[in-house]
Amino acid sequence: MALTINNLSKTYPNGVKALKNLSFSIGNSMFGLVGPNGAGKSSLMRTIATLQDPDSGTITLDGIDVLRQKDEVRRILGYLPQEFGVYPKISALDMLRHLAVMKGMTSAGERKEMVEAILQQTNLWDVRKKALSTFSGGMKQRFGIAQALLGNPRLIIVDEPTAGLDPAERNRFLNLLSSLGSDRTVILSTHIVDDVRQLCPRMAIIASGELLLEGAPNDTLAALNGKIWSKVVATDDEVRTIEAQLKVISTHLVGGRHEIRVHSDVSPGDGFRSVDSGLEDVYFLNLSQQSERPN
Repeated sequence: MALTINNLSKTYPNGVKALKNLSFSIGNSMFGLVGPNGAGKSSLMRTIATLQDPDSGTITLDGIDVLRQKDEVRRILGYLPQEFGVYPKISALDMLRHLAVMKGMTSAGERKEMVEAILQQTNLWDVRKKALSTFSGGMKQRFGIAQALLGNPRLIIVDEPTAGLDPAERNRFLNLLSSLGSDRTVILSTHIVDDVRQLCPRMAIIASGELLLEGAPNDTLAALNGKIWSKVVATDDEVRTIEAQLKVISTHLVGGRHEIRVHSDVSPGDGFRSVDSGLEDVYFLNLSQQSERPN
């Protein structure tokens, strides 16, 4: 399966330019879409999911014109939006049965078999008869994936799925996503860079509606080998002094002190040490380079 996005643009009535001539392709695997809040990720996901039209551009999915053949796309699509509503007093089992009917599964036997298999796959079988209002955040996200899997979709879109989850629930959810990405296209939209590093053979970084980078995480990391330098300082004044002199891509608090990470082809000296690059370095470097470009 191949999803191809070409010159996609979207400006909302309030003047916000959510997408600016985006072009890239996604193959049959897990694909990570990374960017800060407000980057345009959700706008792109809603457009691919046929929930809104762009101002210009095209999207094709295995020969299907996504913008014109919406019913064909919806038959092979599973979608977990950033926020999704359910009837809180209905059980997971009854809700999935209801949604299966809405997805056109007319055979009672087929519905029963699929719903029960999905509940097992998402580790919700033991709580299938409990009201959705009693579910934890992680359980609700797993239910979100369960409803997205109805109909055995070939394309699955998940938008910010691990936001707000505790570490244990996040790991369970990522393991579930990983199992899904082996035989279909899964687009993971997130601002959590580590999720992409764990799961995705390919990724794209977008910000302010623009594509900043597209490629394999390992390749982007290799390009930064020997170019990331770190130093820990104690005061805000020291941070500001270094920011005025060097290309600082990020700062982190470590034990109450500031770890400064700098991008440089050669050693900045003055206590900096070479460190292994991480996907967050790729992310922050691309964001800083975008901010430096003239508008």
